[in-house]
Amino acid sequence: MAEMDTSSGGHHKKGPGVKKSKKLSTRVDLTPMVDLGFLLITFFVFTTTMSQSTAMNMNEPKDDSTQVLKVKNSGAMTILLGKGDQVYYYYGQLEADKLSDQFKSTNFKEIRNLIVSKKKATKIDDLMYIIKSDKESTFKNAIDILDEMSICAVPPGHYAEVDMTATEELLIRKTEEANGIK
Repeated sequence: MAEMDTSSGGHHKKGPGVKKSKKLSTRVDLTPMVDLGFLLITFFVFTTTMSQSTAMNMNEPKDDSTQVLKVKNSGAMTILLGKGDQVYYYYGQLEADKLSDQFKSTNFKEIRNLIVSKKKATKIDDLMYIIKSDKESTFKNAIDILDEMSICAVPPGHYAEVDMTATEELLIRKTEEANGIK
């Protein structure tokens, strides 16, 4: 309970003809205020909507092995996700005699520029991004690369996630060993 002291502060004159002032004590009961506070908190807790989770729209193909999508080498860019937030890529199809020129390494800061430049340089009907995740890559990296596709406005159906080949896994291991990525 709160009390308010309205005394004059102790400066009384004493003597004849001086009236004693009454000391008024005003007492404020804060119990209803606490009740009101809890009622308001309860009201807002029950009426507030929690943040809705947002999900990226994905066009998933039907699991039909008879329909294989043919992609032109000139329009294909393969993005490989490695460990340590490393991103590897190559254009077209890997050729054994040109591996050192084709297979390149980058990171998530630079991959957006590569995606955009490939998109600008390729006719939209021929454009295809093939995304492959290594066993050592994280789920966060897979989501980040899908976010990059969305940010770069790559139309649905022009990127796909597929399994990595043994040759690509070997190239990633050799590149990581050469660069000291653990």
